[in-house]
This record gives sequence, C-alpha cells and structure tokens, in this order.
Amino acid sequence: MPQISKELGIHRSTLYQWRSNWRLQGEVVPASEKDPDSWSAADKFTVVLETAGFNANELSSYCREQGLFAEQVDRWRQTAQDANAMQCNANNGGAEGT
Repeated sequence: MPQISKELGIHRSTLYQWRSNWRLQGEVVPASEKDPDSWSAADKFTVVLETAGFNANELSSYCREQGLFAEQVDRWRQTAQDANAMQCNANNGGAEGT
C-alpha cells in the first residue's frame, strides 16, 4: 500500500479506507499485499463464488483484472469442494453417497 500511495499521490489512510469499504461491499480485495496464494480462506472462497458460473474466457478476464491465474482459482475451487465433501461425510457419520 505504501508504494501505491507514493505512486498515485493518495494518502495511505485513504487507500486503506477505500479497501475497507470495498470489502464491506463484497468486493474481492485482499486483506493484505500478500501473494494471492497467501490470501485468507474467506478471500479465496469469495473468488470461487464469484467465478462459479464463468466460462473459460470470462474466468481469464476476471483473473487478469484481479492479478490471478486460472489455475489458482481452480485449485481454490477444488479445495472448497474437498472441504465440503469432508464436512458432508462427517455429518453423515462417514457414510459415502447418502
């Protein structure tokens, strides 16, 4: 954030406030400047939800805008599906296919 602030001439507190407001509105804005693979599970899941119905072209466009790779989103989607399957199995006493 400090680098962006310096480059754009916008005070850091303003940028942090904008980011906070966008997050409250449900926009995908990482909580930190970390690499996307280090984003919180909630941020990753938001991306998975937002891209759920996208075709390959739409996903590519979205990824370019967000600074992501389609492979990252695919991996996050699989992780979410695996976690859901584990939860379903735990709720069903480990029974498969019920």
